[in-house]
Amino acid sequence: MTVIIGLEIHCQLITRTKLFCGCSTDYRNDPPNTHTCPTCLGLPGSLPSLNRKAVEYALRVGKALNCSIPDEAEFARKNYFYPDLPKGFQITMYDRPLAVGGYLEIEADDGTEKRIRITRVHMEEDPGRLVHVGSGDRPRYSLVDYNRSGIPLIEIVTDPDLRSPKEARRFINTLRTTLEYLGVFDGEREGGLRVDANISMEGGNRVEVKNISSYKGVEKALTFEITRQRNVLRRGLTVERETRHFLEARGVTTSARSKEEEHDYRYFPEPDLRPLRVKGWFDGIALPELPAARRARFGQAYGVSSNHARTLCGDLKIADFYEEVACCGDPVLAATWVADILLGELNYRDMLIARVPSGHFVELLQLLRKKEITDRGGVDVLRVMLDQVAKGETPEPPSAIVARLNLGKAMGNEFGPVIREVVDANPAAVKDLRGGKGEALNYLVGQAMKKTRGRADPKELARMIREAIGQQEVAP
Repeated sequence: MTVIIGLEIHCQLITRTKLFCGCSTDYRNDPPNTHTCPTCLGLPGSLPSLNRKAVEYALRVGKALNCSIPDEAEFARKNYFYPDLPKGFQITMYDRPLAVGGYLEIEADDGTEKRIRITRVHMEEDPGRLVHVGSGDRPRYSLVDYNRSGIPLIEIVTDPDLRSPKEARRFINTLRTTLEYLGVFDGEREGGLRVDANISMEGGNRVEVKNISSYKGVEKALTFEITRQRNVLRRGLTVERETRHFLEARGVTTSARSKEEEHDYRYFPEPDLRPLRVKGWFDGIALPELPAARRARFGQAYGVSSNHARTLCGDLKIADFYEEVACCGDPVLAATWVADILLGELNYRDMLIARVPSGHFVELLQLLRKKEITDRGGVDVLRVMLDQVAKGETPEPPSAIVARLNLGKAMGNEFGPVIREVVDANPAAVKDLRGGKGEALNYLVGQAMKKTRGRADPKELARMIREAIGQQEVAP
């Protein structure tokens, strides 16, 4: 059964003020209902005033997503009644969006490039936020915080071109990175991106899963919902057209209500806002370097492999950090250490790359490049440095850590006794090595590395082990 997925992605724009009033958008650490005014509270007589910067940001997104701009865009009122919507309607765009007909390329499940079509990009205001008090699925009561009410959003709607949860997650990650490169979105801001996913089996009814609030959650929600729909169809039943909610803590979707039709919202043009004619403005927008262009430049300018370039450019802050440390004298070495080692250590500590002192990291790379420490020693130095940062301490310079822990690369002649000890303690491995089993050499080198605490060059240890057993070459 072919899976058909389309996404509706809501992204908060990082403007200083709300979409239709002058209230600050920097509300996250402030008490509830302290960033409000008559306009974002929907009080009688208040009128919206459109945020010019939000329009510019939305146009920037439309251009990056290869969209075209209609001659006119128009705001509309979407009528529905919910406590977090103070006016009783949401100001959004309906049949006359800001940008249409674009695309974004991602890596498909088979490893090829796949073009995901963008139906539309439009602007709208965010509702408020409900705070449920009490545990379980039935809270004792709910409170409303209107600080978020009126925050500028763009909604990006895709065609139903996605065919798996993994493709959907890759699309969202690629889109998030593009938005960060454009300078219109902060992926680290809580609630900055929310996804509604439409899923169906080919020929079946469409189900919408609402308000998925994390990148991993998209894949989990879709995986569960696809399994659920397939099981319904296998039992000979019909998948009901409905709206469902994703419960991230349990990893399941639950039925919320029957799916609304568009006419249920009674859309009509917003009478307090004039139509937008911004095509000329759109044509004059200059885009910054986007992820695909930066990947190509990393390959051409720094000699970075395509896999490393994809990893480095998949996050704006990581790409910026790499360019800071590529001055170490060996940009390929820098790419390898950032992509393969540093990011793994940061993920283990749940630490952001912004906390890594780039000057210290450059010094570490220079020690490696000059072969003053081994790769194993370099990892030890990095771990000490990151642990100090995680504790809030001022990190030591790498050279100081090397001296304090005696991690400097030692001369080979220091390890003669270690080599003899390893050879004497592992007669079976020595016999295998003499018999032409190359993996036995790796084992013996590993044992020697443990005893030397990573201070020795593995190639030098391998040479010394061969020499110790009277074998100069190892059969492949």
